[in-house]
Amino acid sequence: MTAQSPPTYFPAPRRARFCSQCGSPINRRVPDGDNRERDICDHCGAIHYQNPRMVVGTVPVWENRILLCRRAIEPRYDTWTLPAGFMELGESTAQGAARETLEESGARIELGPLFTIIDVPQIEQVHLFYLARALDPELDPGPESLEARYYDEADIPWEDLSFRTVATTLKQFLEDRRRGSFGTHRYTLESHR
Repeated sequence: MTAQSPPTYFPAPRRARFCSQCGSPINRRVPDGDNRERDICDHCGAIHYQNPRMVVGTVPVWENRILLCRRAIEPRYDTWTLPAGFMELGESTAQGAARETLEESGARIELGPLFTIIDVPQIEQVHLFYLARALDPELDPGPESLEARYYDEADIPWEDLSFRTVATTLKQFLEDRRRGSFGTHRYTLESHR
């Protein structure tokens, strides 16, 4: 049996080179009445706006233990994360968070309130994490996770967490749990790792 290597990670290009409306080359300039550069088609006039990508996830808990998934994909292959991923078109942030949790861990959850909103301007993303209660302890990780496991607070693999957004959310969760009151928290992180 051979070891499976992680899939290659190809981040999506942030700038298109051709117009999605007519196929002509696009140029970067400030459109009339605007204050920042945009990709504009000089042939048909279409303006191609670029917006931050939304990452949605949960902090699932079963009997005071927190669910983490070990990543089977890049970036940060073989590190631990909360179940989360990119929001899909046509779904709400809550629907996306529940879907990502099921896909990555197999956990059935009851979604709670929005917990953290984390802006990461450097990588053009916004991360939203919801509180969640696992309905049972059963886990069945999908192809994006090497494994899924519930952790007691003392056993969380802090040195092997995937991203600062995950560490920030976990630290806030543990602080709120000790205090006995959960709120909604907003952060801006200068870097993701």
